[in-house]
Amino acid sequence: MTKANSLQHNLDLLAIGEALIDLISLRETREGLRGAGAFSRHLGGSTTNVAINVAKLGGTSAVVSKTGADAFGQFIKDELERHRVDTNYLVQDPSSHTSVVFVSRTTGTPDFMALRDADYALAPSEVPEEAIVQARIVHASTFALSREPCRSAVSKALRLAHRQGKIVSLDPNYSPRIWPDYEEAQQVVRSLCRYVTVIKPSLDDASRFFGPEHTPEHYIRMFHELGPETVILTMGKEGVLSSYQGQIVGHVPVRPVEVADATGAGDAFWAGFLVTKLDGCPLEECVLFAREIAELKMAAVGPLSGTIDRQAVYARISAAEA
Repeated sequence: MTKANSLQHNLDLLAIGEALIDLISLRETREGLRGAGAFSRHLGGSTTNVAINVAKLGGTSAVVSKTGADAFGQFIKDELERHRVDTNYLVQDPSSHTSVVFVSRTTGTPDFMALRDADYALAPSEVPEEAIVQARIVHASTFALSREPCRSAVSKALRLAHRQGKIVSLDPNYSPRIWPDYEEAQQVVRSLCRYVTVIKPSLDDASRFFGPEHTPEHYIRMFHELGPETVILTMGKEGVLSSYQGQIVGHVPVRPVEVADATGAGDAFWAGFLVTKLDGCPLEECVLFAREIAELKMAAVGPLSGTIDRQAVYARISAAEA
């Protein structure tokens, strides 16, 4: 048996991109960050959150990312290891500072301000091919594509994953505040979507990327035209639309939930969806499971707490269907 074959599928998910510190306001304010006076420290970064949530659901995950060799960088490494996420590919650079994002607590779309350094300094040479070989899914975000050299590092990972027949998932979380060059963002994301298997835009993501004048069905069609075979469109209070190879598969409505904190709900949804995809579930069941995980997140302040019993979630879905 070759080394490559012996390493295959030791990881359910390899997340490549941003590992950073989220400083989340202690209180919700109508003025967003302007009205926030105190903050609590959390491990953050969309791709990193997905890796942690996959581990909490009983999967295996690792991150390819860069932090500073500082107190915040050590906090990130300690937290990843505490959640049983593999840190063998986490680079801690003494010449950089760990990136920090200030986030307002909210029940809707959070206000944020990013102070970036180490996260976008990840170089293509720091993406080991063996990490791609081990993974069943390679997951990245548009946030990580917004600056070089991390853009080239992520591009390398997605191309390698596609070539090896992996599931490639991309969070199209485009924001002009993170990536102000709209034309560049269009060119980069469009060129990489040809390697993507599944993409999960929110309605806000789709509006920022394609413009605000389209229907949900048109957004889905435009994402399919870029290359992904599966498109999941989350629409807030309007629920979730799922589509496979250009055909709408179904609509899953939202359920009434008392929202304590919406920050990270999309990452929780992502993890739930990807884990059930690996379990071989039909697309609609993947979305139902993902909804359950997002609801658990929204009911709590901060990240998902503790290990989640995946089988218990499946049982709740089966009971509801019955």
